[in-house]
Parts: sequence; structure tokens; C-alpha cells
Amino acid sequence: MRYAVIIEQSESGFGAHVPDLPGCIAVGRSREQVLRLIHEAVALHLEELRLAGERVPAPSSVEFVEVAA
Repeated sequence: MRYAVIIEQSESGFGAHVPDLPGCIAVGRSREQVLRLIHEAVALHLEELRLAGERVPAPSSVEFVEVAA
């Protein structure tokens, strides 16, 4: 499956979350680190859902809005 990941930069590093998987987050010092960690977090989150007998949500589509810059 392919889930959308939101990455945000802060003064102290980067944060990431997955809108389709509430509570699935990661933080890191670099963009590369947070991408690695969110990948691991998604895998663990899905595994926990399966073990608990819960439904694994299908990824929702991502929409983009174009505006003049």
C-alpha cells in the first residue's frame, strides 16, 4: 500500500505523520531520518492493527491545489 506522509520542518528538526493512520508519527533531526522513521512507524502501525484484528485502512487519495505564486 502507498500512504501519504506529511513532513514538516521545525526549528529543532522534522516531524512526519500519516493522515490515514491517526497516531502514526515520527520525529527526526533530518528529513532523511524522519522519512526512515515514518516508514518504520507505518509498518509497525499496520502490524499492530492486524494483530488486534482491526481493519487496515485503505490509503485515501491525495489532492493538490494549484495557485499562482
